[in-house]
Parts: sequence; C-alpha cells; structure tokens
Amino acid sequence: MILFVRDLTVIDASYLCPQRGVVGESWLVDIELTGELNEMSMLLDFSRVKKQIKTIIDAEVDHRLLVPTQAPEVVVEQKDDGYVYLDFLAEKQTMHLHCPEQAFALIPAHQIDIQSVTDYLYGFIRNALPENIDGLTVTLRHELIPTASYHYTHGLKKHDGNCQRITHGHRSMIELWVNGVRDEALEHQWAERWQDIYLGSEEDLTPVSTLQLSDTAKELVSDDVHYGFKYLAQQGLFQLAIAKAQCELIDTDTTVELLADYIARQLKPTLPDDASLRVIAYEGVGKGAIAEL
Repeated sequence: MILFVRDLTVIDASYLCPQRGVVGESWLVDIELTGELNEMSMLLDFSRVKKQIKTIIDAEVDHRLLVPTQAPEVVVEQKDDGYVYLDFLAEKQTMHLHCPEQAFALIPAHQIDIQSVTDYLYGFIRNALPENIDGLTVTLRHELIPTASYHYTHGLKKHDGNCQRITHGHRSMIELWVNGVRDEALEHQWAERWQDIYLGSEEDLTPVSTLQLSDTAKELVSDDVHYGFKYLAQQGLFQLAIAKAQCELIDTDTTVELLADYIARQLKPTLPDDASLRVIAYEGVGKGAIAEL
C-alpha cells in the first residue's frame, strides 16, 4: 500500500554555490510512504504525516543557509558557545558569517542541489516513522513559474520566528501591472536585477572591521569589496560580510510587504506621470504582498 501527500510543505532557504554565490530557493515537498496497514487500517494517520514529517523538514532545513561542507570553497568552524564561523571562498567573491548554529544546515555534500538536500532529509524522516512503514520517497520540486522569477536572500531581525536568520531566501515570481495590463518585459528586467541577490537593510549596515569574523575572514574582507551587516535578534547575534556586487541595499526592512512597496517606488518614476502601477511580489510559493501607486 502507498500513502502520499502532495505539497506537504515548502522549504524556503538559501544555499551556497561557487558559481552563483548565495542563492535563495523554494522547493515544494511531496512524500510517499509504503508498508502494511496498522491497527487503524492505515499506513499512517494523515494528521501525523502532516505534523510530524513537516516539523522535521522545517526544523532541519527551512529558513536556514544550506552549506555543502565537502565543497573546497567552504570552511566551517563550530564554537563551544553554539555559534559557527563560516567562510565561503568562491573565486569571484567571498562571503563570511558568524551566527548561531541554527542559522545553518551543514550538509555533507560537494554541492547543494535537490538530490543532496533530499538525501540529507531522508535519514531524519525515516528514523521517525513507525515499524509498519518500510518505504519512503521524498520529492523536492520547483513551483512551475511560466513567467519571470528571481532568487533572493535576506534576514528579518524583528521577526520572532526563523525568518530572523540572516541568510535565508526564496525563489519568487513577480507580477507588474501598468495601467491594468501585465508588463512581462518589465517583469523580466526586475527579475534580472534581483537574480541571486542579497537584499540588505541599510539600518543593519556596519563597517566590516566591527564584525566578529574568523581569522580567515579578517584577511579577506574590506569595506571596498564587502558590505557588513549585523543585528541582534531573539536567536542571537547575526553577522555577515558579503560582496557588494551581490547586494542591493534597501531603505527599509525586507519584509515582502516592504519589498513590494520598494519595487513600486523604484519603478513609478520610470513610468508616465498618469500611469497606474500594481506590484504583486511573491515570497516563495503562493504568498506575498501587493503595492499600488
């Protein structure tokens, strides 16, 4: 017998890629279980599937930075105080963090992709299943987006949940409507602007010399090349040095509501004075905010 759940959850996270830098990502998750029926004539109660397995996925990878620990570009130093130094030494640009350990998912792989994340999750989920379950399939997949989309990474220091982690992200579509007509050319322009971008709040800027980073980072970072971001949130002190070329500075926090407003404010001056603008900005899959000017 096979039990399945489609769209069990969405993983919103970011990962490190030597070619692209830090990449915001959103994956839908499907689950299939095989085995013998239990005393309730079920493989597993749907409520338990949805609560237990979703909780595992959310706890292990959601809203974290996914780190391929076997990649030669990655250096990780875990400290006794529950913090982690992470240095990402890509050829074109380096990135450096000092954050609480729950900000990261340290995945024993050479690269982060659907297969390596699936393999990482499989063991956590399989160990939590009852004895009557003898088979498990975990499927990660992208939302089908037929129009423009972008990958962004950010952190929300005022958030009381896991969004406060300084390098988590999303794969998001965007809709831009000018005078009631969708402008796909304008959408593609914006998607190109925000492809693999880190959106940092100006309020969180700090000179890189004020960051507590690894000895390796101290030799590599500079205010000419990197932006420094630092903030204290409920989960701890988050610190990041990232190449300016991979950033856009935002004059507000980076909630999706304020990002929709920011996009609208950026685009409005480029349109005729009497034009109406409607920005539908998504945060991952099936959720977002709308700004109108």
